[in-house]
Amino acid sequence: MSLQRIAALLAKAERTDNAAEAEAYLAKAQALATAASIDLAFARAAQPGPRVQPETRTLTIGERGKRANKHFVSLFIAIAHNNDAHVDIAHDSTFVVVYGMASDLDVVEQLFMSISVQMMRSAQEWVASGVWRGETYMVARTRRRKPHNAQTARAAFALAYVDRIAERLTDARERVKAADMRVRESAGALVLREKSAEIDAYHRRTSAARGRWGGYTGAVRDRRGVAAQAGRAAASRARLARSTEIDQPRALRGSGP
Repeated sequence: MSLQRIAALLAKAERTDNAAEAEAYLAKAQALATAASIDLAFARAAQPGPRVQPETRTLTIGERGKRANKHFVSLFIAIAHNNDAHVDIAHDSTFVVVYGMASDLDVVEQLFMSISVQMMRSAQEWVASGVWRGETYMVARTRRRKPHNAQTARAAFALAYVDRIAERLTDARERVKAADMRVRESAGALVLREKSAEIDAYHRRTSAARGRWGGYTGAVRDRRGVAAQAGRAAASRARLARSTEIDQPRALRGSGP
């Protein structure tokens, strides 16, 4: 599979502000990635002799102490899990270790670098608009409502954004799997199960992770309200395309969501 093919197709999205078109482009990106992954799984199963093995990559998420890190990690997990990859997370959420087939990991990286920058930009623009002022949220521990401030509004936006992206990627992936007749045949299902089992075994054998990642632990858990609605709407408009901005190293080091 050529990442350039995905990027070239979706580069058209840079020229549209139409939400429906933008959503279709991201769905197509995930669909292409899933179709290619299925093709490679069949080719690999039929390959005589030594086969391509899973590999490990370590990717930086952000600097220590940045509130945005956990939201970016959640986004990364959603993308990875929809592309046959396992993820270990640093205790401080500053980096992730991802396990899978090289072609799948390439897709995960490209999707993450595009969508994470869009999430950061969308959150910053929305918080700056001040639309959230006067809104309240339910505090997770006390179950009482408090007025939003910029930080909590940004967190609510990001939580809903990640939820929506996960829904879109899963839907695109399942549509391709359902449409591919080979996946529904016993031989096809077996090939994909074998691939998944091999990655699982590789992860168990090579992972040095201990314990479980705590995830987002802030006060905001509510997926309702203007902040959540804005996050879901922005995620529905998110697109994958080549951009000079996403090529910048450490593009995630801003304050972010």
